[in-house]
Amino acid sequence: MRLLPLMFLLACGAAQATDGYLFTYFTGNGQDGLHLAASDDGYHWEKLGGGKSYLAPKVGKSRLMRDPCIVRGPDGVYHMVWTSGWNENNIGYASSKDLVNWSEQKELPVMGHEPTVLNAWAPEITYDEKRGEFLIFWASTVPGKFPLTEGSSEEKYNHRMYFTTTKDFAHFAPTKLFYDPGFSVIDATFLRAGGKSTLLVKDETRHPPRKYLQLAAAADLQGPFGTLGKPFTKRGLWVEGPTALQIGGDVLVYYDAYTAKRYGALRSRDLENWEDVSEKMHFPDEGTAQRMRHGTAIAVPAALLAALRANPTNQTKEAP
Repeated sequence: MRLLPLMFLLACGAAQATDGYLFTYFTGNGQDGLHLAASDDGYHWEKLGGGKSYLAPKVGKSRLMRDPCIVRGPDGVYHMVWTSGWNENNIGYASSKDLVNWSEQKELPVMGHEPTVLNAWAPEITYDEKRGEFLIFWASTVPGKFPLTEGSSEEKYNHRMYFTTTKDFAHFAPTKLFYDPGFSVIDATFLRAGGKSTLLVKDETRHPPRKYLQLAAAADLQGPFGTLGKPFTKRGLWVEGPTALQIGGDVLVYYDAYTAKRYGALRSRDLENWEDVSEKMHFPDEGTAQRMRHGTAIAVPAALLAALRANPTNQTKEAP
């Protein structure tokens, strides 16, 4: 079968001319905030700012900044959402033009309408060109909402994906159900190829253990979504936080193999045949407590990477 190169846009990236790549990630429990890594080829990643945090978390009861996801808007401003706590109804939000100087952080109570909700985890953000708005989606468990799969994940969790939209980050559409594949699902993100959208998700089922990644076609960024394809990560390897880039004709999907405490990557040209290229990758601080956790890879202009690399002391600022 002849493999054709594909033009991709990523859920936490945007359709931008690029000369480099940026990885947003957290370390430990996410208590010290946003970390950044840079790469010129998508394979060799270097930590920026000496490995220090670029933004300390200030919102949410737990004051965490896990699963940071960034998208570049049409005006060049970067918008970031993150998991702000383990058992909360909110997520965090902030914006920046240069990833050094940040807006005031906001706590977005996206599941505030559900009094029994257990969590709001792993939010993603993408720009919807058709509607001229930002789409934010995340995983939450509402007890009793999906009884057929209760007990399939750890503890009381039984996730489904929910979403909201906004044009200005001041006004948000009412939260709605985004994706229910019939099992506990988390860590959804988009691949968009040749005018078609593909949803990448993790099956969070623990009993029996799955914890792998699958793809589903999307007629629109708000669905409906097609039948899931076969799992393409190794069975028995528990992964989370998928994110992807196109490097030339190749698609790279990065993932956090969290139980193995390492990052991995797969490569494809047709989204059907996948090659494990983990050994070709270099991630900063692998094998240490400061290793990368659940991050997002995005394409960025070379000027942004040059500016970040030129600031080795990481003198970050935040709006009062």
